Formats: sequence, C-alpha cells, structure tokens
Amino acid sequence: MAYKHILVAIDLSEDSFVLVNKAAALAKAVDAKLSLIHIDVNYAELYTGLIDINLSDAQHRMADEAQHHLKALANKAGYPVSHTLVGSGDLADEICQAIDDLDIELIVCGHHQDFWSKILSSAKQLINRTPVDMLMVPLK
Repeated sequence: MAYKHILVAIDLSEDSFVLVNKAAALAKAVDAKLSLIHIDVNYAELYTGLIDINLSDAQHRMADEAQHHLKALANKAGYPVSHTLVGSGDLADEICQAIDDLDIELIVCGHHQDFWSKILSSAKQLINRTPVDMLMVPLK
C-alpha cells in the first residue's frame, strides 16, 4: 500500500528527531505528505483549585513553545512538512481527530522500552483506538 499522508506523533524529546527522520524517509519513498503532531496534557482539566495561576495563559505559552519546536523539527526533516499540529487532552482522541481532519493513512510513533513504559504506555491506547496503520519505532 502506498500511503498518501503520514502523521508523526512526537513528545518533543530528543528522540523526536529520530521519528521525524524515519517518517520523512518513508514519506519521500512513497511520495506522501508528512505532518507532525504533539499532544500535551490539558492542565486546566487537572486543576484542583489549590494553586492560584492563570492556567489558560500557561496553556497558550506551552502550545506556542511546542509549535516552535515542531517548526524546528520540520525544518530539519529534509522533506516538506504539510502540517504541524499541537493539541491538548487525550492522546488517542486528538490523534483520531487529526486522522479524520487530514485524511491520515499512517501514524508513526515511538515507544520507549523501559520500566515505566511497561506500566504507563501511551502506545497501548493508540493501538486500541487508531483506525489506521501504525509504525511503532522502538526507542531506547
């Protein structure tokens, strides 16, 4: 199958460049569009009322910073990036929405192979919810 649009889900860690490079090489080989997405925690939903800060402003600053990091990764990709998306909330919900909105056919994401990832894996929730093919890249 030749994919027409590939979405890379990244966490903005140092490993993100590995994922973008791998996805860019695949997109180039199949002449597909390439897009990047980062989903952040929605801190407003976690707010318990115990602290007095403006969560909306903080959320906007974090989204702007994430968008800046995505643009920098896109510039280093060596392949045109169609969209850089920043969302907040449930990872699977946001990615499924992007799949529908952008006609995504393949999701590329990383999976850390460490102790915590065995317990708290976001990859598992994606596997259970994503309606398209996935390329899971092991990250040490």
